[in-house]
Amino acid sequence: MANPNMRPNQRDERDSEFVDRLVHINRVAKVVKGGRRFGFAALVVVGDQKGRVGFGHGKAREVPEAIRKATESAKRQMIRVPLREGRTLHHDVYGRHGAGRVVLRAAPPGTGIIAGGPMRAVFETLGVQDVVAKALGSSNPYNMVRATFEALKEEDSPRSVAARRGLKVSTLQSRRRDGSDVAEA
Repeated sequence: MANPNMRPNQRDERDSEFVDRLVHINRVAKVVKGGRRFGFAALVVVGDQKGRVGFGHGKAREVPEAIRKATESAKRQMIRVPLREGRTLHHDVYGRHGAGRVVLRAAPPGTGIIAGGPMRAVFETLGVQDVVAKALGSSNPYNMVRATFEALKEEDSPRSVAARRGLKVSTLQSRRRDGSDVAEA
């Protein structure tokens, strides 16, 4: 009696750190001699809501199996995104994949997630609370998610920029506030 109850709890503890969102399911039909054979493709976004996110694609004859495959694929290819104060992006970024283009902008507290369907799923699983995003071009969910990930890969934190330039973070941040980022010669 206790054994069936323990298995789901153990699975929940192991997977509790990740939140997954189903973005899209595609049904495809193959015409065979006896009629049609249906298959399903699922696009899933997985994240820990603390700056790690990944997406996966899975195909199978049954919807739950396709979702399971997509979730496993997403967990294998996660990326880490630096967030400002754990709630928004550090700077505006642009991403593109195929005909899908996206613009992601940092936003002040209280803005919320202003983004279309596939991008919203990415931001919710990533843990971003304030962002403004716009999809340009293709509205295909696969291209929009991939373009969003291309943009998020371009995201840089002040710490990494300062390390790359050999400066202190405080020097970099003070320049940003003063607006004296442009060299005066």
